[in-house]
Amino acid sequence: MGLIGLVALVVMVAVARSELPGYTDLKNIEQGQMIRVRAADGSIIQEIGPSYGRWLPSDQIPAVMKDAMISIEDRRFRSHLGLDPKGMARSALFAWQNRNTNRRLQGASTITQQLARTIFLNNKYTVGRKVREAVLAMALESKFSKDQILELYLNKVYFGGGAYGIDAASRKFFDHDATTLSLGEAAIIAGLVKAPSNYSPTADAQAAIGRASVVLRAMEDNGVISPGQAASTEPADVALAPEPPQNSVRYFTDWALPQLDMLIDETIQPIDVWTTVDLSMQREATAAIQSNVPSGAQGALVAMENDGAVRAMVGGSDYVTSNYNRAVTAVRQPGSSWKLFVYLAALEAGYSPDDVVTDEPVQIDGWTPRNSGGSYSGPISVRNAFAFSKNTVAAQIGNELGFSTVAGMARRFGITTPINTHPAMVLGTSETRLIDMTRAFAEISGGGRAVEPYGILKVVTADNEVLYERREEPGAPLVDDYVAATMTDLLQTAVNTGTGRAAQIGRPAAGKTGTTTSNKDGTFFGFSSGLTTGVWMGRDDAKTVSGLQGGTAPARAWAAFMKAATSTRPSTPFDTEVTLPDWQLEDDPDSYYGAPEDGEFVDEYGLPIEGNPPAREGQPDPRSEPVLDDSWIDRALGRGQRRPEPRQEPRRPEPLPPPAQPRPDERPSDNGEDGLIY
Repeated sequence: MGLIGLVALVVMVAVARSELPGYTDLKNIEQGQMIRVRAADGSIIQEIGPSYGRWLPSDQIPAVMKDAMISIEDRRFRSHLGLDPKGMARSALFAWQNRNTNRRLQGASTITQQLARTIFLNNKYTVGRKVREAVLAMALESKFSKDQILELYLNKVYFGGGAYGIDAASRKFFDHDATTLSLGEAAIIAGLVKAPSNYSPTADAQAAIGRASVVLRAMEDNGVISPGQAASTEPADVALAPEPPQNSVRYFTDWALPQLDMLIDETIQPIDVWTTVDLSMQREATAAIQSNVPSGAQGALVAMENDGAVRAMVGGSDYVTSNYNRAVTAVRQPGSSWKLFVYLAALEAGYSPDDVVTDEPVQIDGWTPRNSGGSYSGPISVRNAFAFSKNTVAAQIGNELGFSTVAGMARRFGITTPINTHPAMVLGTSETRLIDMTRAFAEISGGGRAVEPYGILKVVTADNEVLYERREEPGAPLVDDYVAATMTDLLQTAVNTGTGRAAQIGRPAAGKTGTTTSNKDGTFFGFSSGLTTGVWMGRDDAKTVSGLQGGTAPARAWAAFMKAATSTRPSTPFDTEVTLPDWQLEDDPDSYYGAPEDGEFVDEYGLPIEGNPPAREGQPDPRSEPVLDDSWIDRALGRGQRRPEPRQEPRRPEPLPPPAQPRPDERPSDNGEDGLIY
């Protein structure tokens, strides 16, 4: 019977050997891509998927790692044929002693058996699986060398925390590759195989350290390290990589990582993704939202540099409770912050901050907008109308320029959601995304140039091969420099003396509040020191939030974040020294009516007149004063029918005077700034 059993075993091993894949195929079985996401400072913020690190050939695996694994898992690895008879006898005795209990067979699996189970089988404990495991182990031993088997094992075995192989484990637990493992680090990794969930440093650091001490004693007993080495190695002194944060930064990674599909094609090699997020800013953003959001409401925040690099992103009050990213997915009304586009269109059409407009009741196609408290200031400067968020003035400007013109300006500045062209659109009734509105304000901060928000700086493989690296390219100009500078001037006034006073941070700041009908949404967008931040607050079900206005909780959250985020940046004034184009600077009447240099005359339609036409009765001689029609001059200079006031020189913004002193109930508190009547 013994001979028959031996022959049967040999036949099974031979059959299994013939069916085993080649060594290269075994290396690639069940490979997955390891993605490590890093913050701008290099710290790891997320690890994704089953982590397979870089494949390490046997000659690149540190000797201490090999010795540690053999000592604790299979000290007779170099001498057996896949099965360890002594270990099997010990396990059989254990099984007999515990035959009436549910305790499992212990200590019988060799490294080769574990490799067979890892590649071909599962962890289900049955007699049949143990027999197949033994046969496959002997087949592996007959086909591959000991070094090849150990290489396969060390690159494939599971070490906990989603890490497969020593390179993935080293990167996860120590934040470096496995080629430089120290004795203490190797002892920690080797100790994980027995029970990855129990001994993982990320689950229980003390348990991992205690298990590593057992590995060191086993190495000493096996003669691979001296007693002195064992005594001088203290696993507790090993520096463990910090556990990646699991809360609000995940809003950022959820937004940034899908961009990989457009940047790289690599789907197998382990990669490191370097992002733009600043973890200190991210913490400040989370704290600002959580400490200021009204009870029962949600909050979101996006902060970006002038080039579009997103430094912080909070998509809700708590990621664990709700991973819905309100910063990039939710579409809500922006309220009066939409007036950015109304006044940009006005400035581009020739308005200036000191032009006088009339704050009075108006009706446009049956729509009657009203101001806060229903009061009106009469003649008022454009600067004051913007600072106090006068709805009637915005409505008149939109009606004069054309609502499609305002919509076109919003499209130009990156608003991607549908935009209506009804009169009320000037007050922010078209729904937008927080990140799009923040982008528009960043484009003003950057001098009127296009910005594309981005979150990925570069992507590299485990071998430091650069798969992608962002190149800095200046954005296309969206408006003239003077328009962006003048808009910054208006935004600064809104913070200094207008509805955004709660956003003052002790350094130059510019921004705009927004509040929607019935206080359903509150927003604040602004910039300072090269950083632009947008804040939204409201309920997911769009119900009223008592007391929510853009100038209250959102502006306070903005200020709390920006004070901390800009604390290490130089405080510099805005460049609002406006240089107007020539057609707004001509103040010499002779430039319109002076004698032509070449003596040529034109008629009332601007057409040249041949020769010297005789003077008309009662009119001056055309040879001393040519006939120039005002409407033709306006058309020729591209000014339409509205000619700007002549200016002596551009002026820097002055402290806001009370235009027609607002009544107490009309002072700039942002209270109901966007009240609408349809």
